[in-house]
Amino acid sequence: MSSEIKFNKDEDAATIYGMKVFKNIPSEIWTYFTQRELLDLWWAPEPWKCETAELHFEPNGRWTYAMISPENDKYFGNVRYHEINQGRSFDWTKSFTDEQGNLNINLPSSNWLLGFTGVDEGTKLTINIHFKSPQEMKQLCEMGFEEEFKTRLNQLETLLNKKD
Repeated sequence: MSSEIKFNKDEDAATIYGMKVFKNIPSEIWTYFTQRELLDLWWAPEPWKCETAELHFEPNGRWTYAMISPENDKYFGNVRYHEINQGRSFDWTKSFTDEQGNLNINLPSSNWLLGFTGVDEGTKLTINIHFKSPQEMKQLCEMGFEEEFKTRLNQLETLLNKKD
């Protein structure tokens, strides 16, 4: 059974808070966020696929990827890693790009802080997402971000449960 996902929007502060508890230990959840072959298994909400072009998980490193629709349309994204506290937290700036990696200025970028905390039940994953403005947050939410966010985390949970 899936655990609940908290998804709270603060429009005045232009932030989203997400939280989910997994029954797995923090180091296991961590690897699914930091290894390209594992990210590709769950990052895209089904029936879409994620295809990583490069991933360098280190401060100032990058993750570039494509989200591929069932019709084979591709949408590109880029993550720039900042501070990494091994096994505990990291932050990134997530942006939409074109195929060459050029920033798409018509779509919002956001700063994410991801935390992995051991709890009695396993791991509490917290994700704080900050936008430049309430308008940018609203734009992303109007694109179906909440459903996509929840679908991703539930897919990750399903994948982890299959391993057990």
